[in-house]
Amino acid sequence: MQDFRILDGGAGSELQDLGFHVNEDPLWSARLLHTNPNAIKQLHKSFLEAGADILVTVTYQATVEGFRKYLQLTTERAVNLIKLGVRLAREACREVPGKGKERLVAGSVGPYGVFLHDGSEYSGSYVDNMSNEELIDWHRPQVAALVEAGVDMLAVETIPSLKEAEAILRLLKEFPAAKAYVTFSCKDGRNLCHGEEFSDAIQKVMTSDQVIASGLNCTHPSHVSELLDSLRPLQLTKPIIVKPNSGEDWESGVGWFGRGEDSPLENHVSDWIKRGATWIGGCCRIKPRDIKSLGEEIKKINR
Repeated sequence: MQDFRILDGGAGSELQDLGFHVNEDPLWSARLLHTNPNAIKQLHKSFLEAGADILVTVTYQATVEGFRKYLQLTTERAVNLIKLGVRLAREACREVPGKGKERLVAGSVGPYGVFLHDGSEYSGSYVDNMSNEELIDWHRPQVAALVEAGVDMLAVETIPSLKEAEAILRLLKEFPAAKAYVTFSCKDGRNLCHGEEFSDAIQKVMTSDQVIASGLNCTHPSHVSELLDSLRPLQLTKPIIVKPNSGEDWESGVGWFGRGEDSPLENHVSDWIKRGATWIGGCCRIKPRDIKSLGEEIKKINR
């Protein structure tokens, strides 16, 4: 039997559906760490109950500078709020009975573009005007807070460019005991959102001893099989992650639109596993019920 891992789904879009108006908020779901932490814990519990065994903290947009700017917090309070995100995930794991497999907490580290709140996290255009040192300095406070809070791994996710991923991996060397997975956002079946080849990016980050798995997230499900096929010549030995979105699009002032429920992700799981994916979950608009269906399908395949 293969060692599959089931990751959780989309935090922000699920919270939006639950009545929390996060879509237009520059802090997205991270604001609830300040205003309604219990909602965050309940969100985590819903994904655990659906079968997830890796929880990603709601810290994707939880940055020290963001909390200082939008919540007028001191640096110390901002750091403590990031650490609270880890504590809530830990508490959820303790409060929901396990079903055999150890549940792990991954500390979400989003791209610099999320702070800009202009959609550039889906293009990576900002890296063209930033040095590696600037990217490292930006990510350091959040990474330090998550590591100090005791995450099992960092979830370096929705990274649109190889340059930013490599900068974060350089930063990780300051925390030699820390481990991470790295997932990229892709615009088609071959390239990252910024334009680099997906296979080249995966090969480069996988060489880091601190990277335990890598793959894609927040990418249209129709691109996943082709992206996985591009990795076959690499003969990778570490787990490959697939966390696509629902295939819908989001536009400010409009909300989510496009593909609805006509092609559930569980219909694709067998194909993705054949192409090498072993850590599978979801991103935007992937709900607890979707994670439950994914897990049930994986169990059938792994019997």
